Amino acid sequence: MKKLVLVTGGSGFIASHIILQLLQQGYAVRATVRSMAKADYIKEIMLSSGIQNNQDLSFIETNLTSEKNWPAAMEGVSYVMHVASPTPKLNFKHEEEMINPAVNGVLMILRAAQNANVKRVVLTSAYGAVFAGHHNRQMPYTEKDWSNLQDTHIHPYQKSKTLSEKAAWDFIQNEGHNLELSVVNPVAVMGPGLGSVYSHSNIQIQQMMDGDIRAVPNVNSGYVDVRDVASLHILAMTSEKANGERFLATTGETLSMLDLAHILRDAFPSYANKLPKKTIPNGVVKFAAIFRPNLRMVASLVGKYADTSNAKSIDLLGWHPRSAKESVITTAQSMIDLGILKK
Repeated sequence: MKKLVLVTGGSGFIASHIILQLLQQGYAVRATVRSMAKADYIKEIMLSSGIQNNQDLSFIETNLTSEKNWPAAMEGVSYVMHVASPTPKLNFKHEEEMINPAVNGVLMILRAAQNANVKRVVLTSAYGAVFAGHHNRQMPYTEKDWSNLQDTHIHPYQKSKTLSEKAAWDFIQNEGHNLELSVVNPVAVMGPGLGSVYSHSNIQIQQMMDGDIRAVPNVNSGYVDVRDVASLHILAMTSEKANGERFLATTGETLSMLDLAHILRDAFPSYANKLPKKTIPNGVVKFAAIFRPNLRMVASLVGKYADTSNAKSIDLLGWHPRSAKESVITTAQSMIDLGILKK
C-alpha cells in the first residue's frame, strides 16, 4: 500500500508542484479542491508533466470555511500538506477579513488531522510570519525570527500569516498529542507554471514583461523556485529531524524589483523596451498608498532590509535550491510558453 498524502488547495501553484513530486516519488495523493471542476485541470497538468496515469491521484471537495468533508478527506491519510490559504485581499475594510479565515482554517485542519491519527502535518506558512515589523535590521532573518505584531504598521496579510502559524504551534503544544508539525516559510515564489495558475508573486514578472510597469518601487525580497519549495515540503514531511521545526524556503539571495528587470532584460532582449528602468521614490509610493488601498502592502515594504538565511534547510535537511536568477528566468519563459503574456 502506498502512503497517502492529503494536499489541500490542490489546484494552487505550490500545491500542484507538490502533487507532481509526490506522485513521481511513489506516493498516493488526495487533493482537496473547492470545486470538483478543478479535478480535470489537475489531472491534465499532471499528465502533461509526465505522470503516465492518475490512478494514484484522487480528489475531494472541501472548503476552509466549512468543516464539511474534512473527516472524509483525512481518512487513511499518513501525511497532510496544508498548502491552501485564503488569497490576500488588497481591498479590505477590516483586518479580520484576512486574519480570521487564516487562523480558523489552520486550526480546523489540525483538529481533523489529529482526529484521523495523521502522523504529520506540513504547514505552508510564509516569510510574512518572519520579517514584518522589524526596524534597523542588519542580520539575515532566520527561522528564529517572528514578525513583530506590536508594530502598528504591519500589514494585515503578514499579521494573518503570523497569527495562523502561531495558532498552529500553540495547538500542537497544548492539544496536539501525537500529531507532528513542520512548517515551511517561503519567500517570494517564482518558477514554472504547470498550467494557467501561478503564484501572486509572479504577477510582477507578468506586468514587467507586458510593459505595464514603467518604474518599480524600491522593494527588496528573497526569491525561491516553486520546485524547490515543493521539495522542501517533502523533506519536511519525511525527515525525523524536521518534526517541530520551521524552515525558510529561500535561496539566501536578495534582489530588488529593478534587479528582476535587469535579469529579464539580459535574458529576453526582445522584451527590453517593455521592462522598467527606474525606481519610484519611497515617499511617492507611501503617499500614493494613502489614497490607493491596493498599494498599502507594497508601501509597507519599500526600503526594508530583506536578507534571509537558508542555512537551517541546507544543514538539517540537505536541501539545495536553484539560484534566484534561474528561477526568475524560468518564470518568464514559462509565461511565454503558456501564452500568458500579451502579444
